[in-house]
Amino acid sequence: MTPDCPLPHHEDERVLLGHGAGGRLTAELLASLVLPAAAVPPGPLEDAALLPTAPELVLSTDGFVVSPLFFPGGDIGSLAVHGTVNDLAMRGAEPLALAVALIVEEGLPLAELRAVVESLGKAAAGAGAAVITGDTKVVGRGAADRLFVTTTGVGRRLPGLCPSAARARPGDAILLSGALGRHGAAVLSTREGLGFETDLTSDSRPLHRLVRALAPLGEAVHTLRDPTRGGLAATLNEIAEASGTGAEIEESVLPVPEPVAAVCDLLGLDPLHVANEGCLVAYVPERHADEALAALRSVPEGAEAVRIGDVVAEHPRRVVLRTRIGSHRVVDVPVGEQLPRIC
Repeated sequence: MTPDCPLPHHEDERVLLGHGAGGRLTAELLASLVLPAAAVPPGPLEDAALLPTAPELVLSTDGFVVSPLFFPGGDIGSLAVHGTVNDLAMRGAEPLALAVALIVEEGLPLAELRAVVESLGKAAAGAGAAVITGDTKVVGRGAADRLFVTTTGVGRRLPGLCPSAARARPGDAILLSGALGRHGAAVLSTREGLGFETDLTSDSRPLHRLVRALAPLGEAVHTLRDPTRGGLAATLNEIAEASGTGAEIEESVLPVPEPVAAVCDLLGLDPLHVANEGCLVAYVPERHADEALAALRSVPEGAEAVRIGDVVAEHPRRVVLRTRIGSHRVVDVPVGEQLPRIC
């Protein structure tokens, strides 16, 4: 008789870089540790939360650890503002105010700190979101990597909008407001010295004006998400999981710029896994697809908007890509950290 062989157990389990990548390890960490320990009520994990006592108000917080601090098209300051403004927008809200916390490593040149904070202030003013409070801490050399920024935002929902990852329905059209992979590819190219810096610029920008353009569709805007960490693949899978639906997208219509494709080919990455900071995914019923596309394209941020696929009842909680040659492949969530320190 074979003795029982217990599964290996490691007392020295540690957090991995991949736990912060927005992929499968992140989901496992949240489900097994963070959410139970914090007593978070069950439900879909959204980009921002409705305040229980004032559901017209939306709250979101986010930490930014991008390396390098400055990249083509932006820096950690403007990125922190855009990221939080966009998380509010994905719940149908326009930004009202921001709180900012800075964790600064001893030795950071004051000129760099000033440049980041000035960029942050300019981005906040451009989005119509005043910075009204915050905090600054300094840690010793080696205790952080130059500068980390946390932004918390409060927004007010636009009348009639109630988007949620759980509201996707079979028959919805899946719309994408812009090209894929620009932010992640720009940061990677700069950090790794790949030589694409002159061809690549991050798409970091606020998206609330796109949401405002969609507002006349009201409840027909079922779902909004910005595909940041984990890219479009992670976002579509999160929506499929939250709503219990399947999704099918067309490879031939996915807008992947040539420089992004070149960086991905060089590093062996899938453009669907590369982070974006200036486009959104919208799910709307088929009958509203053309109207929603026209609304997105009416705003400069949505000039490249396209329909990329459909929500289906088949293969629930699974995303399938129809390839250019007519075959199908499952679009899975990245497991660990392919693109560290990207936002």
